[in-house]
Amino acid sequence: MHRYRSHTCGQLTAANAGSTARLSGWVHRVRDHGGLLFIDLRDHYGMTQVVCDPDSAAFKTAETVRGEWVIRIDGEVKKRTPETINANLPTGEIEVFAREIEVLSVAKELPLPVFGEPDYPEDTRLKYRFIDLRRETLHKNIMTRTKIIRSMRNRMEAIGFTEYSTPILTASSPEGARDFLVPSRIHPGKFFALPQAPQQYKQLLMVAGFDRYFQIAPCFRDEDPRADRLPGEFYQLDLEMSFVTQDDVFETMEPVMRGIFEEFGEGKPVTQVFPRIPYDVAMRKYGSDKPDLRNPIEMQAVTEHFAGSGFKVFASMIANDPKVEIWAIPAKTGGSRAFCDRMNGWAQSEGQPGLGYIFWREGEEGGAGPLAKNIGPERTEAIRAQLGLGVGDACFFVAGRPEKFVKFAGDARTRVGKELGLTQEDQFALAWIVDFPFYEWDEEEKKVEFAHNPFSMPQGGLEALMTQDPLSLKAFQYDMVCNGFEIASGSIRNQSPEAMVKAFELVGLTKADVEERFGGMYRAFQYGAPPHGGMAAGVDRVVMLLVGAENLREITLFPMNQRAEDLLMGAPSTATPKQLRELHIRLNLPS
Repeated sequence: MHRYRSHTCGQLTAANAGSTARLSGWVHRVRDHGGLLFIDLRDHYGMTQVVCDPDSAAFKTAETVRGEWVIRIDGEVKKRTPETINANLPTGEIEVFAREIEVLSVAKELPLPVFGEPDYPEDTRLKYRFIDLRRETLHKNIMTRTKIIRSMRNRMEAIGFTEYSTPILTASSPEGARDFLVPSRIHPGKFFALPQAPQQYKQLLMVAGFDRYFQIAPCFRDEDPRADRLPGEFYQLDLEMSFVTQDDVFETMEPVMRGIFEEFGEGKPVTQVFPRIPYDVAMRKYGSDKPDLRNPIEMQAVTEHFAGSGFKVFASMIANDPKVEIWAIPAKTGGSRAFCDRMNGWAQSEGQPGLGYIFWREGEEGGAGPLAKNIGPERTEAIRAQLGLGVGDACFFVAGRPEKFVKFAGDARTRVGKELGLTQEDQFALAWIVDFPFYEWDEEEKKVEFAHNPFSMPQGGLEALMTQDPLSLKAFQYDMVCNGFEIASGSIRNQSPEAMVKAFELVGLTKADVEERFGGMYRAFQYGAPPHGGMAAGVDRVVMLLVGAENLREITLFPMNQRAEDLLMGAPSTATPKQLRELHIRLNLPS
């Protein structure tokens, strides 16, 4: 028999009854039932119940073992009696009667529990991540993540993509976040950058003629952590295709992503045909470029109903600024003063002056609430009819320039949907957001900047760059969204050297700047560049959605904390004087 095991702790069934087995694993818990000891033995594969009675030679050792000790047991596999079968365990029909127990490793008192998985301080969990990873839910999440990545690879290879690895040490690139810089010892004063994404390399692969590339790519961004984005590093399903239009990318990747959600979504409904929603429409209807389409609420502009009305706050705003709009957030079933007041209180807690509302009650002409009284029954009825509302419903209003209130409006829409139970939680609602603006106005710098990926093709190409107002330009740029999260982003690329230079000139860079900063791509595009496009799907966010986690740290092996520190390995750490000398670096630390 093998030194440590003949079977895993998830392998024995009733078919093994009567045989001798050797198991090794961690003591999940010990239960004393009046002199009869029960040990739940756990390994990567599952759990087996071990029984030890006072007549066994192993009993004396069994009395000493504690949670998370590593032990080996030899014993006889027996069927459980019908009333003691555990249907929740694959091994629940049997138990192993221990004849011999060997302690392989003793565990000190645990800094956090494994059994039962209660909430525990995050810093403790991350410092002792090797123990945290023993917990059932986290262990299961990590294994699901591995299966999802395997499925992604298989699906991509099945439709003709080939996986290529791109460099990790590279040059700085404008992907929208800070680079992690790596000093060069051989070239004093110069730095590599860790890739924010393999963007330039995958485009160069298309120029090199490789046609369909993909990679489960590590990406590095020095940005502040948040719940849906890990600090430091993350992984994406990165891909690029030659000789494609935007529609080709959609038709290729929609089945892949839909298939992933169907395979791992535990039977929850998945959108079959992804709607394509223009960015401008998404912002006006949902207040977000990553709308949660499980929520049926669609906002509408109702400015005309307040213009010249008796509600002077809105009416004067409209009269004094032609860019002011009033948006309505319909709230079916929300027609009670208590709910409306609760929403108004929430708005004030968000730093807003309040949230105007109208609600409709049985037997009351027009609507109820202060706004209804101020604008009168005719305007109230017009609003109700436009929004398709009725008795028992309500409506909330936001006012101002849309670009200033749109995020708050979107948050209010989300809150109304959740509070009233309108959001259908148990599904995966996917969509494409298209027609993103190519440029945006940087108020701080008082100049035009790229709104998204600078390597995207503007709609209309070079001619549009030469003749149109930059802020009116749309890009062949798209995001895939699911349940309120952006899970993928991509574009058709700008493969024309002339258009590339012009695009960067409009944000203040010269042709010389482009040649210096993006020399590889600029040169490549002058030697026969095919039309190409692609996207990158965030592996971490997809896994988070599929396992129902609320934080990316619940689906990642060794994450950092909220301060971008690795508490397990003690990173970042100080460099020794010798290391700094070799890198020709002198520190200038803040006081």
